[in-house]
Amino acid sequence: MRGPQSQSNLVVLAPLDGQIVPLEQVPDEVFAQKLVGDGLAIDPQGSVAVAPISGRLVRLFPGGHAFVIASGPEGSEEEAAVIVHLGLDTVELAGSGFTLLAQEGDRVEAGTPVVRFDRARIEAQGKSMLSPVVFSGSGTLTQRASGRVHAGQDVIFVVQRAL
Repeated sequence: MRGPQSQSNLVVLAPLDGQIVPLEQVPDEVFAQKLVGDGLAIDPQGSVAVAPISGRLVRLFPGGHAFVIASGPEGSEEEAAVIVHLGLDTVELAGSGFTLLAQEGDRVEAGTPVVRFDRARIEAQGKSMLSPVVFSGSGTLTQRASGRVHAGQDVIFVVQRAL
């Protein structure tokens, strides 16, 4: 039998420079309906996506359009993941416009560059760079940023987790 639950907060930093957009306004039903997880989106202004939390780069999609970072011991109740999806429908680009700066399995600190992208090249191919950032796991978002944020510096949301 477990003892009383304790609370733990996961602080998630902006993985991109840009403007916050509520997840419900993302023109992709999977994200807008929070089927992947709760979070928000960023309309990026820069060209580099950084780790939003410290942890393991557990999934780096081959085309560079998305990555997942997990914190906490692997497979434990404390493990939590943040998914960064760079643009909408960008998987169709098969890596065109994306350069990987880290490798799957790497341990990264919050703010570590993970992917560089060429926004103009991606948008010239008809893709939106609106980038969902979602939390996957058990917990409740207790704070959400609004306005403009800076990669690796500004908190975009905090997840309160029961452990």
